[in-house]
Amino acid sequence: MNWDSETPPEQACPIAPVVDIVFSRWTTPILWSLQEHGRQRFSELERRIGGVTAKVLTQRLRQLERDGLVIRTYTPEIPPRVEYEISPLGRSLGPLFAQLSTWAAEHLPAVGAARVSYDNVKR
Repeated sequence: MNWDSETPPEQACPIAPVVDIVFSRWTTPILWSLQEHGRQRFSELERRIGGVTAKVLTQRLRQLERDGLVIRTYTPEIPPRVEYEISPLGRSLGPLFAQLSTWAAEHLPAVGAARVSYDNVKR
């Protein structure tokens, strides 16, 4: 296949759509928290993740629900109870996250050293 500037990115790099879905700014911490701690209320997620605004967390949760990675459960009680949990599709990302965690443990020190070396040369 001939790759040129007219080739859609998802064909040039078949993992691009996955990266867009899974590795946006707050998606990974949300999925990680739901995987590690199970079903959670919004306030629990917000507290565990830290640094995310309520607006952004709401947007990301809606997108993750739309993508089928998160399940939202509404319980009509007073006050209403809304909980989020990782879906089976979201759980299927577990091996990918495990591999990335292993890679990080093994290679982030080298990345840090490369950055220091690069920064020292560029001064």
